[in-house]
Amino acid sequence: MNKESSASSARPQRARLLVISGLSGSGKSTAANALEDLGYYCVDNLPLPLLRTFLADPLAQVGDRRLIAVVTDVRAPGSSEELPRLLETVDPETFDVLVVFLEAAEEVLLRRYSETRRSHPIGVGERPVIDGIRREREMLVALRGRADLILDTSDWSVHDVRREIYQEFAEGRDGSLTVSLVSFGFKHGVPSGTDLLFDVRFLPNPYFIPRLRALSGLDLPIQEFLNEQEDFLELQHRLEDLLLFLLPLYQRENRSYVTVAVGCTGGRHRSVALCESLAPRLQPSGANVRIRHRDVDRAS
Repeated sequence: MNKESSASSARPQRARLLVISGLSGSGKSTAANALEDLGYYCVDNLPLPLLRTFLADPLAQVGDRRLIAVVTDVRAPGSSEELPRLLETVDPETFDVLVVFLEAAEEVLLRRYSETRRSHPIGVGERPVIDGIRREREMLVALRGRADLILDTSDWSVHDVRREIYQEFAEGRDGSLTVSLVSFGFKHGVPSGTDLLFDVRFLPNPYFIPRLRALSGLDLPIQEFLNEQEDFLELQHRLEDLLLFLLPLYQRENRSYVTVAVGCTGGRHRSVALCESLAPRLQPSGANVRIRHRDVDRAS
């Protein structure tokens, strides 16, 4: 064994540092609890001076713990502005740093606050909760832009949030790029946190064929119908080539997550089938490929 390979094998594995942030009421506490169950050492809502000290040398604060999660939001004054800069100072040779940002639609956050009867953390006096929600969203723009993974919990229960955290982090990361293929319906809105978006509404729609309408892109008759369409086959090949070209470039830039959203009208037929067909085609990239069909179970 040469000196270079010996040094490489002796190099300690990087500790994992998750930074959990996002909008109040979007599920950060639930995510933190799930991470604790997975063995993470969780630190919640440190004041900015302590957060600065902690991020300067996290291992000095937690001993030999290799899984660390820091939960932060606007409750810590100044953190939303300074945190993106602080993260640039963390040693990438020592830590695999991932920023996870949780959010939800305004009407969903309003309903959650109404159900819990809690005030918004940056609410002032008699100002309505919606003002606090909008102000907080503005304050977190920079941090959201720095996020590696954005989770929109609008349609999720607390159990869904826990399930997503377990799916993303239970088995540990091996340094590979994670690619999420998300099918959706434009009639239900574009998924948050999308890096690449493809509109496939130009393909023939199985919805207008009575025998196929009640099925989804997970069903063989839908897949067979689309595989008979020359445009569908051509699209498969072109997207495969494009993504196999792009994904190594994302990884070269130290991206940990890439979300590829594929949309049709309702998110039930064409987009679902295309995501299912693309997943195995992306295996040569070496990425961890995951599929989520956001709207497949929605009523048409």
